[in-house]
Amino acid sequence: GWCPLSPTGAQTTQLLVQPSWRPAVLWDRVTLTCQGSGTAGATTWYKDGWHWLKKGSNHVTVTESGTCTCDRPGTELSPPVIILNDSLVLQVPTRTLLEGDTVTLRC
Repeated sequence: GWCPLSPTGAQTTQLLVQPSWRPAVLWDRVTLTCQGSGTAGATTWYKDGWHWLKKGSNHVTVTESGTCTCDRPGTELSPPVIILNDSLVLQVPTRTLLEGDTVTLRC
């Protein structure tokens, strides 16, 4: 049967990460894009749970490590994206991986 992914009437917001490797690392010049059905151009950004940028662009280049989220009026808060500042990180592609997939790892 049909199963909704969010409560009735709730709009989802997503954060797209470029380059598309997880975990995201600060030295990779990470750009976040807030996507959702709320009011475009009225994106509020949060870092570590605090207001970061208000009613700004849908895109932001991250300059500090931390946990980032976004929202727009009429939508829910996006799932968090963690930006690390570690000197050595093992990364995997952002896409969904299934058992048996061939995957390229990045060190």
